[in-house]
Formats: sequence, C-alpha cells, structure tokens
Amino acid sequence: MRTTDARGGSTLRYCGRDFSPEDIEIIRGITDDSHQPTRTEIARAVCAALRWQKPDGSPKLVSCHVALQRMEAHGVIWLPLPTSEKPAPRRRSFTPGSDPGPPITGTLAELGPLRMVRVTSASDSVFWNELMARHHYRGRITLPGAQLRHLVFAGERIVAAFGLGAAAWKVGPRDRFIGWTPAEREANLSQVVNLHRYLIMPWVHTRFLASHLLGRLARRLPREWAELCARAPALLETFVEADRFPGTCYAAANWQCVGETQGRGRMDRAHAGGLPRKSIWLYPLDTDFRARLTGGRLGDDSVRQPSRKGAAHAACE
Repeated sequence: MRTTDARGGSTLRYCGRDFSPEDIEIIRGITDDSHQPTRTEIARAVCAALRWQKPDGSPKLVSCHVALQRMEAHGVIWLPLPTSEKPAPRRRSFTPGSDPGPPITGTLAELGPLRMVRVTSASDSVFWNELMARHHYRGRITLPGAQLRHLVFAGERIVAAFGLGAAAWKVGPRDRFIGWTPAEREANLSQVVNLHRYLIMPWVHTRFLASHLLGRLARRLPREWAELCARAPALLETFVEADRFPGTCYAAANWQCVGETQGRGRMDRAHAGGLPRKSIWLYPLDTDFRARLTGGRLGDDSVRQPSRKGAAHAACE
C-alpha cells in the first residue's frame, strides 16, 4: 500500500509498518551489499538498521522476510535468489507416544493433579507438533511471532496441549470491543495474545476439564509472557469455527464472544469469503486492559463478566 508522509514523500506499507523513502534507500543499500549474500542475512541487517524489533528486543525476522519479498514482487528492491530449495514433504509418521490411550472419564477430582508443562526442550517441541498433526482437526501449525506452548499431563498421561502466539492484525469486532484507533492498535497489538491451538485429547472425556485448564492458563500466562517478551499481555483472543463448536468451554471460563469473522483470510483481496466463519472470543487479563491498549486514552476499565452460572449458555450472535 502506498501513502504520503508529512514531507510529501511516498511511503510504502508492508506487514503493519510504514517504510519512508529513506528507509527504502537503506534497504536497497543493504540488498546491494555483497557482504549480505543470503536473504536471512539481509533481513537481519534490515531489522538492525531500522530497529525493527519485538518487545523483547529481538529482530522481527519473519515479518521482515515477508515485507522484503513483497517489496521485490512490487519491483521496489531486488533480492538474491534463495540459497536452497524447499525440501520435499516427508511422509508423515507418528511415534507410540502420541497413540490414543484408553478413555479417560470421571470427574476432575478423579483425574488427579494436573501438570502444565511449558515446552522448552527439543523433545517436547517434537511431541507437541506430533500431537497437533495427529489429533487436532486443523493439523500442525507454525505459531506466528513470539510463542508459548504447553503440554498438560494427568500423572504420566497426556490430556491436553496449548499453543499461543501473535494476535491477528485486524479484527473488526475485537477492535470495536477494545475501542482503539489504528495507530493505537499498531503500537499495542503485542499486548494481545492469540490462543492458536487448544487440544483436549480425543480419548479424554472429563467434564469441566477444558474450562478449568483455560482458567489455569489465564492465571499463569501474564508471568510467562512477560518472561518471554518483557511485558505482560493485556488481552487473550481466540477464534472458534462456529459450525463445529459452540464455544461452551470458553463461555464457562468467562471468555466473551464479541462477534464473528467474515470468512475471509489475509489473502482474500476479492472479498470472496470462502473460509469458515469463526466466533471471536476475548478474555481480558487486566481490569485496565483498555487503558493499556489505548495508551491511557480511554482510561481504566473493568469488564463486566458474565456470571459463571449463565456463562455456559452464552450465545454468540
């Protein structure tokens, strides 16, 4: 997208960032430098030169890669050819560790103590990916931006898994619920975290487990995300395919349904709307979340949560 800056120059916008003519010249200087032979090295140098960073100070390499590729597609810059081709997809195989187990039924109390383990080791990461590929209806995912993943065990048996990452860039019902401006959204979107994957293992049939784990996740997330990104989040979001699930566990955990998506993906330029519609669920992690997300413009705010008794019957219109 092309806009005009305050000095009358042409500004280009990619991946939520404005690039001034001076920025483009800096990027061209980097791409023309023979000491930056690969696209990854170019992206790293661009992030450093433009101070394009995550909240924890690390470079936003993925966003930079995408922006550079789009600039090249629009004839703004030239990039070196990729140094390697994408590997051929491997035949998917699963280990016994993710095999379906005997049905788990009964009450939460009968299930016993639950351990929520943060994924930090390579072996846990491989296991988490395998669980998603094998048992989640949407399959494996590469989480965008900063991320946290968890495995939940009852004793030694896996019962659930979470995956959290960067928030969606623009969601009408969510943005109206918060009340922020486009500039405020751009400045503070890193304080919103998306629950991209939530998997209760198909052989687990314990009532109230899903909402119980959502509550535990919300209590520990601010501390863990602050350790990861140097700042605690203000809001959780997730998207639930409305034709598949009513979102009962989110309602029971006091999340709020604020509307539905339009069935469009990021690449739907023709407004075809061919994707499944999803209900949009939000959970404020701080009573002054609106003040934090609008830079104090809206002042402190506390959200009136639905009562727990009526939450399970909440409807999303």
